[in-house]
Amino acid sequence: MGGHCIGTEKLKIGELAQKTGITKRTIDYYTNLGLLEAERSESNYRYYDPAMIDRLYFIEQRKQEGLSLGEIQNALNITSYEEIDVQMLRLKMQDLEHDVSSLLEQMNNQDTNNIQSIKKNVSPESIALMQSLLLLINT
Repeated sequence: MGGHCIGTEKLKIGELAQKTGITKRTIDYYTNLGLLEAERSESNYRYYDPAMIDRLYFIEQRKQEGLSLGEIQNALNITSYEEIDVQMLRLKMQDLEHDVSSLLEQMNNQDTNNIQSIKKNVSPESIALMQSLLLLINT
């Protein structure tokens, strides 16, 4: 067997649909969202690990509980570093820069022991980001 062959235990999308009773279209949608992982064969077919059966059931169960696909993605915790939404990070960094510059302005306009009023004007998210950035810088 060539090293590049995908093992027989992998399922095609149709087989996964059959086994789970979930439509191919839904499986395809979840795969595109990154909720399911598939390997592509050389002929460009998607092959799914049998573990994806459990993941599909998990997704469907959470959906019935009223979770959004975003929340399910968080529950699955499958954001690999490559997939972290760069756009989202950029926006957060912009917010942070904005907060920091307004903070610096305030510090220039006031005496420094007035930190409380400064904190009020910075979103908790920005403070958390600053703390994690400080940690990164200091390690």
